[in-house]
Amino acid sequence: MAAGPLAGCRVVELGGIGPGPFAGMLLADLGAEVVRVDRPAATGEAGRGGPADVLNRGKRSVVLDLKQPDGVAALLGLAGRADVLLEGFRPGVAERLGIGPGECLARNPRLVYGRMTGWGQDGPLAATAGHDLTYIALTGALGAVGAAGGPPQIPLNLVGDFGGGGCYLVIGVLAALRAAELSGRGQVVDAAIVDGTAHLLASTFAKLARGAWTDERGVNQLDGGWPFYAVYETKDGRHVAVGALEPKFYRRLVELLELDVDPDRQHDRSRWPELRRLLEKRFAERTRDEWVTLFEGTDGCVAPVLSLAEAAGHPHLAARGSVVVRDGVLQPAAAPRFSQTPSAPGAAAPAVGADTRAVLTDWGIDERIIP
Repeated sequence: MAAGPLAGCRVVELGGIGPGPFAGMLLADLGAEVVRVDRPAATGEAGRGGPADVLNRGKRSVVLDLKQPDGVAALLGLAGRADVLLEGFRPGVAERLGIGPGECLARNPRLVYGRMTGWGQDGPLAATAGHDLTYIALTGALGAVGAAGGPPQIPLNLVGDFGGGGCYLVIGVLAALRAAELSGRGQVVDAAIVDGTAHLLASTFAKLARGAWTDERGVNQLDGGWPFYAVYETKDGRHVAVGALEPKFYRRLVELLELDVDPDRQHDRSRWPELRRLLEKRFAERTRDEWVTLFEGTDGCVAPVLSLAEAAGHPHLAARGSVVVRDGVLQPAAAPRFSQTPSAPGAAAPAVGADTRAVLTDWGIDERIIP
């Protein structure tokens, strides 16, 4: 178990997919003791357990049947001894099972009860199904990503599930833990992907309010609309990313590319169509790696667009150990970093239910209800 800043913190995570397990992994990376509780049917589930089950690294696994009284009793016993409980059911499900905030906080008034959903605990869509894509579509985030005149582009599930979801759940949990430390009272954290994603759009909303953002995709400063903040294809069919927004960086870009343009007229929009054509033509003259060699160590703000496997071997990420290979599996290292209480990714995920008896015994659950 990692000896990070959350060492000594006990977390119960009710098994789910996506942002909930990610939040549990992040807390485990930070040093918390995370116990994942799965349903009996999850035993033997494909892709669960082992080095490749990255989202469940650093956790222990317990199987409880929450449709049976003994399973509910054991879960409430864990909640009574935990600092945090995470659940990702649809609204009302935990209450129907008898493990909702009322029952858990009655057992443990200091408990932080984290709830992860797409739509939130209330609102017209709260009870309906959804996934990352539908959540970010509704917030406007999806509609802002893509080329002008083309369809929206899917940014993996980074913006909704993990950015607006799992990360905001962890932020809420950590804030509530601090409040509990000061007041002795726990509380419910309602982390909705739509709320977190909307919050991530704060800077975009600010630009929209002051007229610096047009409410359509592919024509703005940070969506590829500006020719000196865009992606260009190279001679070998690969790509480079150009991010020369500031005048001094744009000037360096122009110098290194030997473009016949006036760098002082960077923001003359009437010249942008021609500037984009010049950039497209110039970047097509050399391979991606040849451009990397030219721009390396400069402030031209040009970087290669790498695959996941390539990124892991990049000298900068390699030097920092941002991506590591553990047990033969490529995966991210723990983040962020701490000077006094270093965090680290935990051991490979156990098989579902591998730690049931050990965890319940360690946590002092009544032996009469241990499966």
